[in-house]
Amino acid sequence: MTAAGGLDEAFMPAATVPGQVRTLLGFRLTEWGLPSGAPDVFLIADELVTNAMRSTPSAEIRVHFTRERGGVLLRVWDASDAMPVVKPVVELTLDDVRPDAQALDPGHDDGTGGWGLPIVRALSARCGVDRTEPSGKWVWSFVAC
Repeated sequence: MTAAGGLDEAFMPAATVPGQVRTLLGFRLTEWGLPSGAPDVFLIADELVTNAMRSTPSAEIRVHFTRERGGVLLRVWDASDAMPVVKPVVELTLDDVRPDAQALDPGHDDGTGGWGLPIVRALSARCGVDRTEPSGKWVWSFVAC
């Protein structure tokens, strides 16, 4: 943990990591008196952590969370050099939503994924990616609150 009561933790990818991160972020937000920003921060954390684990499924990821002037900064690091790709957002109608008998099958991809980074962009005051040496990157989001 950082001296200012932030969060700086390493995690090995596991299905429980997004929940662990949400819990730790919730504690920090409450300590800082900022629980109103929690839903946006939690959703952004889920997206960034999940993307990091998909990028490096057998390697450590890092989560860094600090209080900044005017909001909070969440950064997630992974060892992959591949940069995040934002898919174009396509407007859906009710006609596009159909039952999918395989939706819960492991590994099934019906092509409806890819909304994560547009959601992060929409909820963040600022967001971006910073490469690290010798490899990897920090994907970050600043949420005003």
